[in-house]
Amino acid sequence: MSRAERRRPIRRNPLSERSFFFDAGDGHRLHVVLWGKPGGVPVVFLHGGPGSGCNPGQRALFDPERHFVVFVDQRGAGQSLPRRSRAANTTAHLIGDLEALRRHLNLGRWLVVGGSWGATLGLAYAQAHPAAVSGLALRAVFLGTRAELEAAFLTRLCTFYPRLFTAFQSLAGSEDPLTAIWQQILHPDPQIHRPAAFLWYDMERAMSELRPGSEAPITRPDDAPLPATPFMEASYFLNDCYLSPGQILQNAPRLAGLPGILVQSRFDLLCPPEGTARLAALWPGAEIRMVEAAGHSLSDPGVSAALALAIADLSAG
Repeated sequence: MSRAERRRPIRRNPLSERSFFFDAGDGHRLHVVLWGKPGGVPVVFLHGGPGSGCNPGQRALFDPERHFVVFVDQRGAGQSLPRRSRAANTTAHLIGDLEALRRHLNLGRWLVVGGSWGATLGLAYAQAHPAAVSGLALRAVFLGTRAELEAAFLTRLCTFYPRLFTAFQSLAGSEDPLTAIWQQILHPDPQIHRPAAFLWYDMERAMSELRPGSEAPITRPDDAPLPATPFMEASYFLNDCYLSPGQILQNAPRLAGLPGILVQSRFDLLCPPEGTARLAALWPGAEIRMVEAAGHSLSDPGVSAALALAIADLSAG
C-alpha cells in the first residue's frame, strides 16, 4: 500500500461527513473535523495539553461564513486512536502530521491557531514550515521549557495554592517533585498513577482558572474515570517537550515575515506574560494583546473574545 493510500480517510463518522480519521502512520489515526466554509480562509486549530483534544465549543472562535477550520486531535489525544498512546509520539511527529494533513487536504497556507501547548506546537510547526503558514493567532505562549514548569508548579503554586502545594510535596516526596510526580503518573500500578494523575489534574485546573472555586485536592470515588491529559503531559514534560534547549526562542527568526497576534492574560499563572514578551522581542511581526483580569483558561470570556478578534484580524484582506 502506498503512503498516499495509507493517508486516505479510513473511517467516516456517520453523524458528519466532515469528520474522518487520518492515517498518520506508526499505528496512529488522527481524528479530524472539517468545519466552516469550503474554500474559505484555511485554519488549523491546535489544542493544548499536550493530550487534551478538540471540542465543539472551540468553534465559537471562528466565522463559519469566512473560515474553513481543521480541528485535529493530536496523536493519542481526544478521539484519535490508539487513545493515550505515547508510542511514536513526539513534537517532531506532530509537526510531520500537520504538514501531511495540510497536503492531504490540498490546502495552501493556513492560519495557525492555538493556546498553551497548542501555541508551542504552532510555533514549532511554523518554524519548520514557514511557507505553509499565513499567520499565527496564539494564546498563552508556552515555550516548552522546564524552567517555565518549575516556576509554575514549584513557585506560583506554593504562593497562590499552598494546600495543593503541600499535597504535591507529600505525594511526590522528592527533592525533584516534578520529575517524581510525572514518573508516578506513568507508573503501571494504578495505586500509584491514579492519585498522581488526579492531583496533577487538580493543580493544573486551579492554576488555569482565575476563580477555580477550590484550593485543595478534590475527593473522588475509587471508580472515578481517569483524566487523559496528565499521562500525555507527563511523557512530554519528562522529555522537555521533545524540543532542544531554547528551541522556540532560538528559531524565532524563522518567523520573520509572518504576522502574529499573541493574546496574553495578565494573571495567567501557568503561562505568564514573560514568555510572550520574550518571544515578541525576537519576532518583529508579532503583536501582543493583553487581556486584563483574566487567567489561563480559554473559557474566560475576555480571553476567548480577544482570540476570536485576533483570528478575524489575521483573516482579513
